[in-house]
Amino acid sequence: MDDPALWFEAACLGLLQGLTEFLPVSSSAHLRIAGLFLGSGKDPGAAFTAITQIGTEAAVLLYFRHDIARSAWAWLRSFRPGPQVKPGDVRMGWLVLLGTVPIVVLGLAFQHAIEHSLRNLYFTASTLLIFGVALGLADRFGAKVRKLEQLSLGHGMVLGLAQAMALIPGVSRSGGTITAGLMLGYTREAAARYSFLLAVPAVLGSGFYQLWKSWGQAGGIGLGPTLLATLIAFAVGYGVIVAFLKLVSSRSYLPFVLYRLILASCLFALLATGRIAPMS
Repeated sequence: MDDPALWFEAACLGLLQGLTEFLPVSSSAHLRIAGLFLGSGKDPGAAFTAITQIGTEAAVLLYFRHDIARSAWAWLRSFRPGPQVKPGDVRMGWLVLLGTVPIVVLGLAFQHAIEHSLRNLYFTASTLLIFGVALGLADRFGAKVRKLEQLSLGHGMVLGLAQAMALIPGVSRSGGTITAGLMLGYTREAAARYSFLLAVPAVLGSGFYQLWKSWGQAGGIGLGPTLLATLIAFAVGYGVIVAFLKLVSSRSYLPFVLYRLILASCLFALLATGRIAPMS
């Protein structure tokens, strides 16, 4: 039976995953750092992160179930003769699928680096800082006039490439996509909603692949505790989606920018003083 301390650690990490997955602050960076200060004192691993993300993406499926079902059905119907479906729904289906290609290709091509060398905390601190500044600039100077219905194929691919950068802990899947969306002139809410939808195929695919590959170990935390973390991430993540979409409809991303910069500074300080090791 798993150590009770592991169940507590997994519960804490699941809570953290749910709180940070949809915010532009990088959930993988938070899990990477938090693992060092919990009971095991170790990185929970890329497998644990990917599996717990199944929970948060299940929250996306529940919250956006009508949008996802409508686009999926329209996309499938577009291959068959019969009543015409809404072009916008078909286009959204294609945009999500094509936008997923970059993260799948790069994820498979650089899988070893993603699971090992790119989890170096110097990388994490640097990406927290750099992409925090990028988010701030995009939010300050982006036109914020385009709606989600205006998303073009070219812009969809750009946002797909932005999502792929989140393979490096510290970038943030939602943060990278939202930053690119703001730079392209989309509203805060449109960029956020598309980042949620775009993440579904890649995150679910990665999560179930890691679950299959890591059955019985899940990054050393154990399957039972990992599933508990996934359930907690689902429940908390759903609440965060509701709150976040309400927040970005009227507020700027400045608090998240400042938080990223402070976290990056603290992480650099801990690394410089030897309090934590880059590859713990």
